[in-house]
Amino acid sequence: MNRLGQETSPYLRQHADNPVDWHPWGAEAIDAARRLDRPILLSIGYSACHWCHVMAHESFEDEATAALMNRLFVNVKVDREERPDLDKVYQLAHQVLTQRGGGWPLTMFLAPGDLTPFFGGTYFPKEPRYGMPAFTGLLERVAAFYREERESVASQNAGLQAVFAELQPPAAPDGIAVSREPLERARRQLAASFDSRFGGFGQAPKFPHAASIEFLLRLRGDAEALGMAQVTLRRMAEGGIFDQLGGGFCRYSVDPFWMIPHFEKMLYDNGALLALCAQAAVATGDEVLREAALSTARWALGEMRAPGGAFYAALDADSEGHEGRFYVWQRDEVERLLDPDEFRVFARRFGLDRDPNFEGAWHLHAFVSLEEIAREAALSPDGARRLLDSARAKLLAVRGGRVRPGLDDKILTAWNGLMIRGLAIAGRLLDEPALVDAAQAAIDFLRREAWRDGRLHAAWKDGAARFPAYLDDHAFLLDALLESLQARFRSEDLDCACRLADELIERFADRELGGFWFTAAGEDPPLARPKGFADESMASGNGVAAQALARLGWLTGETRYLEAAQAAVRGGWASLERAPGAHAAMLNALDEQLDPVEIVVVRGRGEELESWRAALGRAWSPRRLVIAIPDDATRLPEALAAKRARERTIAYVCRGPVCSEPIDRLDAPGLSASPP
Repeated sequence: MNRLGQETSPYLRQHADNPVDWHPWGAEAIDAARRLDRPILLSIGYSACHWCHVMAHESFEDEATAALMNRLFVNVKVDREERPDLDKVYQLAHQVLTQRGGGWPLTMFLAPGDLTPFFGGTYFPKEPRYGMPAFTGLLERVAAFYREERESVASQNAGLQAVFAELQPPAAPDGIAVSREPLERARRQLAASFDSRFGGFGQAPKFPHAASIEFLLRLRGDAEALGMAQVTLRRMAEGGIFDQLGGGFCRYSVDPFWMIPHFEKMLYDNGALLALCAQAAVATGDEVLREAALSTARWALGEMRAPGGAFYAALDADSEGHEGRFYVWQRDEVERLLDPDEFRVFARRFGLDRDPNFEGAWHLHAFVSLEEIAREAALSPDGARRLLDSARAKLLAVRGGRVRPGLDDKILTAWNGLMIRGLAIAGRLLDEPALVDAAQAAIDFLRREAWRDGRLHAAWKDGAARFPAYLDDHAFLLDALLESLQARFRSEDLDCACRLADELIERFADRELGGFWFTAAGEDPPLARPKGFADESMASGNGVAAQALARLGWLTGETRYLEAAQAAVRGGWASLERAPGAHAAMLNALDEQLDPVEIVVVRGRGEELESWRAALGRAWSPRRLVIAIPDDATRLPEALAAKRARERTIAYVCRGPVCSEPIDRLDAPGLSASPP
């Protein structure tokens, strides 16, 4: 084994028996590169990445290639899920150097002195193909360039460092008032790129873009925006990007139809899409989306839940060395496993009466509606659904005996925050208290295991909490706590939310320009301390933090939270104006800054308190928080403690700093159970 055998990351340990002399990122590797005067070959990937596996099999497991790497470079492997700070910096450097987008595996060659990259790319094949050079020939040319062209390397690196120094966007000038104009432009941009037939935005490959869907769902009174969100979620839920047997969403679709995915399942996608499916199901009455939400929750609880209540990171795309093998079927196999009536309905629904759609096999994608199948087969819709459900159950049981995709069993705080939020929202809106139980168990795990030595940590595995937490860890967990408080109030969760908010402001705030750095003070990565406002594969940490801080500020009456949220929106204003459609999470925060959410605080006890919470909180109301606090709750902030309980259940309705008089009837004017 090389040095990666001592790491906790499943991705790094996948490479522990490579003949490459891999180092983890750290002082030992950097010191060795400087002492030997060799470039660092930095390879960044993650365990569920298909092309990472391909490059590993072709090159990193090859003795001759590994010998060349070991002779010419100091080789460093990074799990981008543990070290998103390094990934952000070097992905941006790749974009600047190559003038094209990056991806994984990311392959960068760094000058050892200042760790600035002088060459880079993503996947490189072992032999020349796809218009790319052979990896071994590239290694020799890069090493020779470093040895023979030191002045060129130094000049290029100085130029790259200058670019990084200029990338920080300016804040909105003091005299400029923020407005709704970016929201209106983003709405037009999303409509222009919307695929009205298959849903989603743009062409293949298609990603879920959860933050954009949430932005559309939140637009009040906009039936077209609601329709775009519903169509997108419905097409995904009926497509091959969704596991039609076991539940859960894959990362993205390679085609415009949501039919064939890259088969990895990431916790962060599923947490966000669980919330959206539940919200859209309630907003539209769409039963397909309700079942997609519940099926995703069942998958998370059944396959991704760790002992103690938190959730694992990802399932691999590959099994038995082939992408998607775990999920696809042969038609004769399915026909043999089902009775004729089941097969007739199942085959029509999922395309087994058509040509194979994935490498000579069938990957399940809904082609025909259940209503049409019922008419063709002279069945009732319920009868067709029962046949479909029994067929699914039989095939799922058989699939359970196959060789399973690899599980990345590390626990990431930020991604758990997204799943906790999804479970809390689905549990509240769909009246599934077991999902709220699961959300709170995961919160308890993170509070117990990820918070060590007075600091939140980003990753946990095998009893060890590692890496100082990033912006996303704090922001996503804070947002999740606010949703959990709506589903079921616990004083310790409100305490934790305030503690997270204090840490965000103290250790991440850019006090000069507004917004939040991705890394905490004193945890700077090479080249630059990253700070971004745009959404990526997950919602922008700045956007989520700004929205959550404002909500917590109005709830608790703490003006420092409101001021930090306002500064974050102003800090991102230049980015919002330049490309509003890429900043959905920031736009949601802007919307709530311009028009604060309604907060309903209910005080009471027992079943009556719960009935009020359910009546007020079960509607899809994106601009309302309902917090039902038992009359014996302790450790409340002054603003909440002042909203005292009485002999019977009462509610206070607040918007911004103004609250109503106590309301003691659920049907009273001003306390409508419908969305504001």
